[in-house]
Amino acid sequence: CLSKEFSSASSTTTVGTVTSRVTRNGDTVMEKDLVNHEDLAGDRGMVDDIFDETYQEKEGPRPPVRYVWRNIILMSLLHLGAIFGLTLIPSAKIQTLAWAVLCFLVSALGITAGSHRLWSHRSYKATLPLRIFLTIGNSVAFQNDIYEWVRDHRVHHKFSETDADPHNAKRGFFFSHIGWLLVRKHPDVIEKGQKLDLSDIKADKVVMFQRRYYKPSVVLLCFTLPTLVPWYFWDESIIISFFIPAILRYAIGLNATWLVNSAAHMFGNRPYDRNINPRENPLVSLGALGEGFHNYHHTFPYDYSTSEFGWRFNLTTAFIDLMCLLGLASDRKRVSKEVILARKMRTGDGSHKSG
Repeated sequence: CLSKEFSSASSTTTVGTVTSRVTRNGDTVMEKDLVNHEDLAGDRGMVDDIFDETYQEKEGPRPPVRYVWRNIILMSLLHLGAIFGLTLIPSAKIQTLAWAVLCFLVSALGITAGSHRLWSHRSYKATLPLRIFLTIGNSVAFQNDIYEWVRDHRVHHKFSETDADPHNAKRGFFFSHIGWLLVRKHPDVIEKGQKLDLSDIKADKVVMFQRRYYKPSVVLLCFTLPTLVPWYFWDESIIISFFIPAILRYAIGLNATWLVNSAAHMFGNRPYDRNINPRENPLVSLGALGEGFHNYHHTFPYDYSTSEFGWRFNLTTAFIDLMCLLGLASDRKRVSKEVILARKMRTGDGSHKSG
């Protein structure tokens, strides 16, 4: 059942009732904790981020790899520009470096608190002003518009580590990090993505407004504004203004997000579910504002904190809590400590015993 701990605007909903069943995936027996998904669906408005155990990969030869040369060229140029930006850091004014950090934080929150925890998983609710801020942050981040980001992320959770996963980590570190953006999607990714229920996203006028004007918003918010502010307000060199707050900051933001798809699916322990690939990776959490507690997140995708440890290495959780305190967010979903412990004991790798 879902029990309300608070009834104020900063309320927290705790998922507390668990049943379990045993499923068989190949030769591996996996025991899953299942909250009452009907209650959960009614509360969040969707369950398309819950792993689909019925999915079967198609037999036969794999489809040919088709390179997207435009993306290959642009990503290569971006990273060359980022390397050049690194060489300019000693020449930059302190205000410019502070501005680049601020742009990074806004863009990161647009992804972590926005596209990910709010829109993909509906793990809390946000008022119109907060949704507008997070949409702006999403455009600063330039990682596809919110609608497309949510669609791909829900497919990733529902079909994790299969052909229908956009950045399937079983295809290797490079593919799950950046390679998936350099080739055409596997047909199963497209097929399953088209079948998702995205009615909640389509109903959000802020999201659909951004989708309509996404390209000009990216030009303005990801590149133009970060460049013009240092140049105009404190007479920074236009070259430094472009290559540090815009290009270098953008490349770092991308790679911080990509490490969640790659490193956090390969390196770390699995205290909640040893039968899935995602891992607990504190270093990834540090760079991605709390998104590296990935074994927990794939086990309990509806938890607004994506971790059982609150603010530890988790700036996004602190941000959402602050927004709740200010009355801009509400209905944070949490998993009860009893459910977490039960899951650790049942399917974890035992690493929780050593802390």
